Amino acid sequence: MAQAFFRRLKIAILTGTAFLSVAASSQETTPPSDQDMVIDQLAFLRDRNERLTVPVTIGGHGPFRFFIDTGAQATAITPHILEVTGLEPTGSARLVALGSSQVVQTVEVDEFAFANRSMNGLVSPLLMTEHLGADGILGLDSLQDLRVLIDFRDGSMSVADASERLSGSDYEIVVRARPKLGQMVITDARVNGVRTAVIIDTGAQNSIANLALLKKLRTRTSEKDLLSNIDVHGVEIESLRGMLKSLQLGKLKLSNVPVGFADGPAFTELGFGDKPAMLLGMRNLRVFDRVAIDFSNRKILFDVPSNVLAGDLLRRSDYASHIGW
Repeated sequence: MAQAFFRRLKIAILTGTAFLSVAASSQETTPPSDQDMVIDQLAFLRDRNERLTVPVTIGGHGPFRFFIDTGAQATAITPHILEVTGLEPTGSARLVALGSSQVVQTVEVDEFAFANRSMNGLVSPLLMTEHLGADGILGLDSLQDLRVLIDFRDGSMSVADASERLSGSDYEIVVRARPKLGQMVITDARVNGVRTAVIIDTGAQNSIANLALLKKLRTRTSEKDLLSNIDVHGVEIESLRGMLKSLQLGKLKLSNVPVGFADGPAFTELGFGDKPAMLLGMRNLRVFDRVAIDFSNRKILFDVPSNVLAGDLLRRSDYASHIGW
């Protein structure tokens, strides 16, 4: 069970580019009753970084605006929530982000509810609102037993119990992932033919690859052409802007995929300091009609636009312009 998994965990990943050094407390999850919906349909809003936000209540207060981060192991909150709920910090932890590492305060959170689910015993890092662009982060400690469906066509999201059947025939591409520190890591991935670990990161706007991959690719980049990202501490990370000739995730193939190349503590904590790896962000995911992330069954499903055949994705030369690169 996810609760037992996170009790044992000593390093928790946050927002795809951060790690929280804390032993997570036990969590008691209250499942929906039989009269509750099997699938919760949530309208989502796009924050300034084009991520997805859903309403969350804490101790009956709210709703607060949290964005779903499939690259985050721990659910995080901001000082605004403390002001409204009266919660206070109870500890501290080291938080390792993509470009920096800092000690942050932690808060014990009970009665954390979203999508007709209630959780207790969350240990959440306290992060600044201006660095998140939302009231908080909905991390893997809240999503492990769920399946998240992001529908880019109508701007909605479905959150369902992972035990409920989902027909793979509704999706052109199904890719399997392996767990690593709670992350969904696609290991059957290749960048320009180089085997690469890929993490679907809905908490990141842009895709970031490490320098180990850049070294393998021997791709030319210019130090004058940089991509800027901000980590959860508000620290700016400059990465070398590049273009991947091809990205293959199982049977799924993309061409001319924009990416930034940079190293940082996050890749090292994941065990990819010297191994090719990349975080696949929201801008690159928006090329699809729908993306379903099934945490329990370790599957990621992609729905290709109706006017584009799955096999044609490899030949789409306009991919970068399609996502506004």
